[in-house]
Amino acid sequence: MEFSVAGRDVSRETYDDLVQFGDLVRKWTTKINLIAPSTIADLWDRHIVDSAQLYQYAPESFDLWVDIGSGGGFPGVIMAIYAKTQRPNANFILIESDQRKAAFLRTAARELGLKLEVVAQRIEEAKPMDADVVSARALTTLSDLLPLTIRHLKSDGCCLLHKGKRAQEEIAQARRNWQFDLEEHASFTDPAARLLVIQRISRAG
Repeated sequence: MEFSVAGRDVSRETYDDLVQFGDLVRKWTTKINLIAPSTIADLWDRHIVDSAQLYQYAPESFDLWVDIGSGGGFPGVIMAIYAKTQRPNANFILIESDQRKAAFLRTAARELGLKLEVVAQRIEEAKPMDADVVSARALTTLSDLLPLTIRHLKSDGCCLLHKGKRAQEEIAQARRNWQFDLEEHASFTDPAARLLVIQRISRAG
């Protein structure tokens, strides 16, 4: 039997891990605010599928992926689930300053058998990670994201970012102070949203 997530086939193991992670999120959200309660009923599409679509834009080869402001594990845990079968030697680091959410992320990593480390610090205070990939979802504006990403990104690495309906406005604002190469992709789950692949980031001027 084939399984499809965000319009792309996935293995039975990946699909089962995504379902198990969703169950964990529902269980823990009754105790701590991992996701907005209003989105629990739509958890699969709103959070899991929305996060999963990002993996197709990852480089073919990467050793270290850092997810910043990981919150309830979107997209960091989802990316680690995909890599478990597709890039099994890769390591993931999730940076999340909220201690309760960090505890949840560690539990998810343990129960799902993921190569995932959780750093419970503020993004700007965590040691530079020198990552091949940095990801973030629903964290802050692009102008505020870029200095956080370059702190943890290799010079030849790439950023994978979810952006909402204000993506174009944020890109224009960021270009006033930053130079970067940009690929934009339509979101599978929200026609107004964009997935950004950003490389070669530097301050303008």
